[in-house]
Amino acid sequence: MGLLSEGNPLSWEETKKHAEHVRQHGIQQFINLYAKLKDRQGDILKWGDEIEYMIVRFDHENKKAQVSLRAEEILQKLNEEEIKNPDGVKSLWRPEYANYMVEGTPGKPYGGLLAHFNVVEANMSNRRHDVAKLLKENEVAMCITSFPMLGMPNFTFPPYAPRPDAEDGVAKSLYFVDEAIFPGHPRFKTLSRNIRMRRGSKVSIDIPVFKDKNTKIPVAGSTPEKPDHIHMDAMGFGMGCCCLQFTFQCCNINEARTLYDQLTPLCPIMLALSAASPIHRGMLSDTDCRWNVISASVDCRTPEERGEKPLKEGQLRIHKSRYDSIDSYLSPAGQKFNDIPLVYHQQNYKKLLEGNIDPLLAQHVAHLFIRDTVSLFSEKVNQNDEEDTDHFENIQSTNWQTMRFKPPPPNTSIGWRVEFRPCELQLTDFENSAFACFIVLLTRVILSYNLDLLIPISKVDENMQNAQKRNACREQKFWFKKSITGVTVDGKNLKLCRNENCEELCNEYELMTIDQIINGKGTFPGLLPLLHSYLASMDVDVNTHCTITQYLHLISQRASGQLMTTASWIREKVTTHPDYKQDSVITDTINYDLLMKCLAVQENLEPCPELLGHSNSTKTSEHVPHAITKHLRAC
Repeated sequence: MGLLSEGNPLSWEETKKHAEHVRQHGIQQFINLYAKLKDRQGDILKWGDEIEYMIVRFDHENKKAQVSLRAEEILQKLNEEEIKNPDGVKSLWRPEYANYMVEGTPGKPYGGLLAHFNVVEANMSNRRHDVAKLLKENEVAMCITSFPMLGMPNFTFPPYAPRPDAEDGVAKSLYFVDEAIFPGHPRFKTLSRNIRMRRGSKVSIDIPVFKDKNTKIPVAGSTPEKPDHIHMDAMGFGMGCCCLQFTFQCCNINEARTLYDQLTPLCPIMLALSAASPIHRGMLSDTDCRWNVISASVDCRTPEERGEKPLKEGQLRIHKSRYDSIDSYLSPAGQKFNDIPLVYHQQNYKKLLEGNIDPLLAQHVAHLFIRDTVSLFSEKVNQNDEEDTDHFENIQSTNWQTMRFKPPPPNTSIGWRVEFRPCELQLTDFENSAFACFIVLLTRVILSYNLDLLIPISKVDENMQNAQKRNACREQKFWFKKSITGVTVDGKNLKLCRNENCEELCNEYELMTIDQIINGKGTFPGLLPLLHSYLASMDVDVNTHCTITQYLHLISQRASGQLMTTASWIREKVTTHPDYKQDSVITDTINYDLLMKCLAVQENLEPCPELLGHSNSTKTSEHVPHAITKHLRAC
C-alpha cells in the first residue's frame, strides 16, 4: 500500500462533488510531472518486493484457527524502529486493508548485482522474525494468500458478529465484520464505504464452487442467479487476501514503457504458476487464484457503467473493475497489439495531447482517469499542481491492475518504475525468493536480448481467466508468442536473430502449456533456457550461481508439473483429510489442520517434496513459539 495520506476523510457526498476537480487537477499534475521528468536518464536497476503477512491465532484445545486483529498494535511497534533510525532499518512496515495483515518490504531496494539474490531469502525470513517477536504465544505470521474461513462465523479473534443492517456500518456484509478492517488509518473504511455507495449496492463476488460428490447445490448463501457459486459481499474478501509484488526502477521512461509492455503477457503465466488460493468463505472453489475475487471486491461501477441499465448523460460503459488486467500497451512496439477499444473522455485525452503527452501514454492516463476518486481527504482538496501529485496518485493508486506504470515522485532520487502485481503469496521464503529471482532476471533478459513477448491485449485477458482455473498450471494452455525475437535453438547454443521484415503480426502467437513457455519446446527455447544463457554470459560467483540455480529449478519443476502449485497442494490436503465429507465444505478442524501443515512447511519443520522438491531438514524454527512447535510435532 505504501505511505498513506493523512487527514480527515470526506463523506461520499462531499467526495462525489469533488470527483471532476480531482480528475482535472490529477491530469494536470501528470502533465507537469512529465514535462519535468520525461528526459530523466541514467537511473540504475533497483528493485524490491512487497509481502503481506497474515496474523493467525491457533486454539489448539478446540482445534480452531482465526485471524488475530492485532495488526494496528503490531505495526505501531514495528514502525518505532523506522522512526528512530530511518536510514538504517532492514525492513519497512505499512498498514494493509485488514487488521490481521501487515505489509513488509526491504528497508532499502536491492541493486542490479546478481549477488543480491543471496540476501533476498534472508531478508524475507528476518521480516517474519520481526513480526514474530511481537506476537503472543498462540499467534504466528503466516505466508498464505487467503484465509480459508474468511467470512465464516467467528473467523476473527476477538470474534465479532456481522452487522449488515447497522446504520453506521461500513461493509454492511452478511459475513465480513467491520472490526476486521484496519482501524489505524481512515483510508480503508472510507474506501469500503465509498465503493459500496458509488456502486449503489454491496459488491457481489461470485466464484464457482468445486462440485464434489456430495456438494449441495444451491450453495449456502448463493444468489438465485448463480446457485453453484460461492457468494461474498464485501471488499474485505478480496483486499483481505495477501500477495507478492515486485517494483523495478528503470534507466529512463522508454525502458519503463518497454518493461511494462513485455511483462504484461507474463502476468497470467505467473498467476497460474503461483496459484495459492482455492478456498473462499469456508468452501473449496473451482478456481485456484484470488484475482477475480479481489477484482469484484472493489468493483464500484454503477449499473449503467456495468451495462445493466441504459447510460445517462456523461456516463461511460466501463468493461472492467478498477482492479483488473491492463487494457493497453505503452511502447510503440505494443501499439499494433492494442486490440481492445479504450474507454476515456475525449476532453481529457485532448488535454493530455495538448500537454505534449504522446498518444499512447495519453490514452493510458485518460483511461485510468475514467474512474472517480473513492477516497479524498479535506486537507488534500486544494493543491499546487506544479509541486503536488496527490490528485494524480489518488486515481493512479486506486487503479489496481496487473502492471502499474509509476512516474518518479517529485523532488526525489527515485526514477521511472514498473510494478509487477499478479503473483500469489507462497508458503516459504524459498519459494517467494525464487519468484523474485525469476522475475528480476527476466527483466534483464528482456532488455539484454531485446525479447518481444507481445500478443494482443485481448489474448492476455483470455489468459488471465484461464490462469485462475483449477490446476491451470498443468492443464490449461495459454496464448504466447511463437518466436520471441526469432530465438532459435542450435544444439545447446542459443542464437538470437531478428527478422525485421516479418509481416505476421497477430499470427505470431499460439496456444502453449506453461511447461512449454517456461522450459521450452522444439525450436521455441523457453524462458528458463534464455535465463541460463544470460547467466552463462555473466561472471557469476559460485555461491550466487548455486542460489540462482536452486530458485530456477523450483520454477522449472512447478512449470513442468513435477511439483504442485500451492493451490493444488492445499486442495489435496483438504480432499484427503479424514473429516472431509466430499461436500466442498471446510470445517474448523480441517482449517486448523491445514494451516498447521502450511505452518510446518513455512517454517521448515517437515519435508514437503511434492511442493518444494528438495528435502528440507526438520529443525525448530525461531519464528514459531515453542507452544505451537509442540503441537506441530504432534501433528
